[in-house]
Amino acid sequence: MSSYSPRPAPRPRRRAWLIALPLGIFALLALAWTGFWFYAAHRADIEITRWRAREAQHGHMFACSRQDIGGYPFRIEVRCTDPQADLRAWQPPIVLAAKGALVTVQVYDPTLLIGEFTGPLRIAENSRNVAIVADWKLAQASLRGRPSAPERLSIVLDNVKIAERDSGTITNVANAEHIELHGRLIGGSAADNPVVELGVRLTQGTASGLQILAQPTDGVAAATVYGLHDLSPKPWRQVLRELAQVDGRIEISQARLTQGDIAAVGAGTLTVKPDGRLDGQIRLTIAGIERVVALLGLDEAVKQYVAQRTGGGMTVDKLASGLDRLLPGLGGAVRGQSGANLAAVGISMLGEQTQLDGRRAVALPLRFASGAVFLGPIPIGQVPPLF
Repeated sequence: MSSYSPRPAPRPRRRAWLIALPLGIFALLALAWTGFWFYAAHRADIEITRWRAREAQHGHMFACSRQDIGGYPFRIEVRCTDPQADLRAWQPPIVLAAKGALVTVQVYDPTLLIGEFTGPLRIAENSRNVAIVADWKLAQASLRGRPSAPERLSIVLDNVKIAERDSGTITNVANAEHIELHGRLIGGSAADNPVVELGVRLTQGTASGLQILAQPTDGVAAATVYGLHDLSPKPWRQVLRELAQVDGRIEISQARLTQGDIAAVGAGTLTVKPDGRLDGQIRLTIAGIERVVALLGLDEAVKQYVAQRTGGGMTVDKLASGLDRLLPGLGGAVRGQSGANLAAVGISMLGEQTQLDGRRAVALPLRFASGAVFLGPIPIGQVPPLF
């Protein structure tokens, strides 16, 4: 008897097209995306050319010695070698020139632009040999919106050095470890009555031309500007003139400055008068008033203030008597003091005693009246017209 074994059923052949189909779809998508990227890059080049033409009509000339577009597959990168901006319509005309700029935009989010800039940056007036030269370790910017209709702008710089170059002579002007500048549109539009919220942060900043920034200083401030005409590029003097014409204002919601054992915070509102003079008031709270008085040389201002109201030369006893006339009991606090300490005691007594960061502090107004500056009731200086 023979045995019978059934033949095994044939294994189904794997259909080759099931393997090839995903690969084909992927290849088609890659080809379509490549075409889209090149189209987007071409459109970007066209828009840059149109933007330059529009700006040229307003006297703003922008140029690169070489421009390259790359970033495939997911970004559009515009690299500009030796970027230059010739702002001929400004008064006075200004020329800005840097070493390089790279602007990047994600293909899937064209309303966010990221920029990185290579220094040094040279800023000069066409009619002068004097130039401001700025350099840095890192300079980045981000813009939300479109260049013609910005919504938010941020600029960050690290290890900044600013100098003035005059006929070959270089003079250091300012330095900072870190600077942040932020601007946000919170009302109106970029082309019509924008309301702009501004913010600034400074880390270890110094400025040779400002006594208050002679030592490394940290600062932060936030303000809102009302009364702007538009956000088109223009000289800051023109911006202030436009603010003055419409009774615009700058509302400072927060300002803080620290330098060694000095700490100061403030808030208030400033305006610009039609003659260019600054007006308004900032409520200051200062810890370390003695250092501020010595730094700004306010001891002489206090003596002159009291002398004008009491007459004659100022001795400590006479100053104490004069302060007693302004506020009974104030003179007793300054007897036995001298110089900056004497002035600090007088200013402290004229202000409101309070606390700042757990330290003894004084609160008093910093007032601007047609350009004159007062700390409390004491005149301490004059701000020249801003335009």
